[in-house]
Amino acid sequence: MTCLVVGPGGREHALARALAHDAGVAAVHAAPGNPGIAAVATLHDVDALDGEAVADLAVSLGADLVVVGPEAPLVAGVADAVRARGIAVFGPTRAAAELEGSKAFAKDVMAAAGVPTAAARVCTSAVEVQAALDAYGPPYVVKDDGLAAGKGVVVTLDRDEAVEHAARCGRVVIEEFLDGPEVSLFAITDGTTVYPLQPAQDFKRIGDGDVGPNTGGMGAYTPLPWAPDDLVEEVLATVLQPTVDEMARRGTPFAGLLYAGLALTSRGTRVVEFNARFGDPETQPLMALLDSPLSPLLVGAATGTLSDVAPPAWRPGAAVGVVMASRGYPETSSSGDVIVGIDAAEALPDVHVVQAGTALRDGDLVTAGGRVLAVVATGADLAAARRAAYDGVASVDFPGAQHRTDIAAGAAAGGGA
Repeated sequence: MTCLVVGPGGREHALARALAHDAGVAAVHAAPGNPGIAAVATLHDVDALDGEAVADLAVSLGADLVVVGPEAPLVAGVADAVRARGIAVFGPTRAAAELEGSKAFAKDVMAAAGVPTAAARVCTSAVEVQAALDAYGPPYVVKDDGLAAGKGVVVTLDRDEAVEHAARCGRVVIEEFLDGPEVSLFAITDGTTVYPLQPAQDFKRIGDGDVGPNTGGMGAYTPLPWAPDDLVEEVLATVLQPTVDEMARRGTPFAGLLYAGLALTSRGTRVVEFNARFGDPETQPLMALLDSPLSPLLVGAATGTLSDVAPPAWRPGAAVGVVMASRGYPETSSSGDVIVGIDAAEALPDVHVVQAGTALRDGDLVTAGGRVLAVVATGADLAAARRAAYDGVASVDFPGAQHRTDIAAGAAAGGGA
């Protein structure tokens, strides 16, 4: 089959790479892609947010499957435009993507479905914000209701900071703080059948020890040896399947990738948020360990036939991804800095590099965004995968490069998150 992956980042590189290694896929295309994706796919200079342009491209390529990677095109209805041309699309409709597009909508769905989550209030005025902060107390959790590229959430003990963030966002969701480690659990669904993937954990804050501002994610690993053995079964029964069933009941069936961000609290598992697409950077280590061909799962979800496909299988061992970000990230990002050493990193055993914010300039690979790339490695266990990933990081360099040194450190040492 011919596949078209829509999006420019690391998640799309990881998905395109998995599809390129899939025996059932004859050709992979990407729009717009990035220089790393060009190694496994043919690139097309098409705006990922332009549904009609993406649909035209899919038709011209004779694409059998379109995979919409980022959240913004999904919320903009790109999947709807392609689906209207009769082409199978992995990605929810615009209406279903509101699970990510609006945190208030997601809270409403969870309430109707009986899904455990934090108590919350939707606020549209300064008076409502103050009342909600009073009700829940510190640490204050303030979330932009709309899309914010993974950086719309502030968790702080500083009330002034919470108020300022709310004022910048406009409509916000303020909720009670959830204690305990966070886990990402993705599920592929066709709107009825739900196949959970292996749990992963990402690291949101910029600095070691989870200090500094939130980012889109500075690294991730899988599996989680410290997580409860029945976590996947529990979340499937109490979160994923009820949410999918509630979306179908509302007449907006969710087909695609349902991402549950979870907190394993002292009072039980709670949903922190939903996303409507593969998460970045968790996708990178997950795809490195996926032992099933990816295309049948995506096609099954896109065509309502997922129950005819075997559930995903996983290679033994572990995978770790470490993000390298540009100077100034996340407040700003530096572009045009020359990147060296990717070939050296990929020459190491069990290591590959997933590109995100990169571009070509005068024959040089340069930075072109905040999160520039991720070094991904597999190993017999987390300690081995972690060593290999950081060996790869040591091989790559660009001016101002920054990365965390503690990705998966606690779990690799036999501890918790």
